[in-house]
Amino acid sequence: MRLFEKKQKQKPDAAVTVQTGRADDPLAGLAGQFPTAHGALHLYEALRESVPMIDAAIGKIVRLTGNFSVHSSNPAAERALTRFVRQVPVGSSEVGLEAFISTYLDNLLTYGNAVGEIVTTPDGRQVAGLYNASLHDLDIVRGATPMEAVIRVADGTGMSRPLPHPERVSFTALLPPAGELWGRSILQSLPFVSRVLLTIFRATEQNFERIGNLRYAVTYHPGSDATDRAYAKERATLLADEWSQGMRAARNGELRDFVAVGDVRIQAIGADSKLMDIEIPAQQMLEQIVAKLGIPPFLLGLSWSTTERMSQQQSDILTSELSYYRRLLTPVIEKVCRYYLRTLGMTAEPEIEWQYINLQDDLQTAQAELTRQRAAALEKS
Repeated sequence: MRLFEKKQKQKPDAAVTVQTGRADDPLAGLAGQFPTAHGALHLYEALRESVPMIDAAIGKIVRLTGNFSVHSSNPAAERALTRFVRQVPVGSSEVGLEAFISTYLDNLLTYGNAVGEIVTTPDGRQVAGLYNASLHDLDIVRGATPMEAVIRVADGTGMSRPLPHPERVSFTALLPPAGELWGRSILQSLPFVSRVLLTIFRATEQNFERIGNLRYAVTYHPGSDATDRAYAKERATLLADEWSQGMRAARNGELRDFVAVGDVRIQAIGADSKLMDIEIPAQQMLEQIVAKLGIPPFLLGLSWSTTERMSQQQSDILTSELSYYRRLLTPVIEKVCRYYLRTLGMTAEPEIEWQYINLQDDLQTAQAELTRQRAAALEKS
């Protein structure tokens, strides 16, 4: 055995590529937005930026959906899945399968569609991470049959290309219309209501600028004397200069009196106008937004009159909504975990267990369960 063997130079590992990302093309910035059937994406993003309640509601739905754990009948597979769920890289800055699912659900609620990808190493044998694809760069078209959806990605030249490994990509549509591929965002019917609400807020801002930041009208009325009429212009100019100096002094914290001779009247512009009451129309618009998003008002900080019984019913409705979102996410989680197990050579199946949703008082829930158990025991006896 030779002690000093000439070591072969190792080739550097190829970079991990993401197939659902826009291609790095020098003309990509000139190609414009990729033509797809989802022209409302920017509108939904603008709604979240303009109306804080919409953004807060979606964020609360994502957080209230809860955490999950992955199990398997195979102990070795369960240990590998536990480590994978906790340590898998997501995008460029996050870690953990829960981070991937949270962004996936956020896109699903906002746009009505979500696409996620399992990124592998160059040899395709290991999972390198997870990636939430931008819908701006993708298009969903019908495949050979109505049951098949084909995802295509922009190539930077205004054209599109199919994905080389579609089995690594997950696609979910939220309540798609019959015969359609694209889902419907929960913000779909809110642009008009949000525009009315923003109009109310914008008018309120303008009114406060007009009334809160007082402006004055200084009027000089010359007397009947010929001298007053002859020097009316000079006296008006002098009054204007003195008034401006007094206002500048007030901004600097200096109290300065304004002394004038003759018939001079000072009036605040708009002081006789009253602010319009916006509470009722704004609340009506907010009620429409809350009804569409399915979030109880008290979770958004709205102190509308409500009873304890009504709050409990609203929480029950929200729980059913969260359960529906979980049903949409469970196949995505199973696909990711199953793919990871196959890269390890394991045939075990993952089992997803969601954390219990608790929006009610624990004591009341326990008492209700005790009452049901007693009723069941009485029926058996």
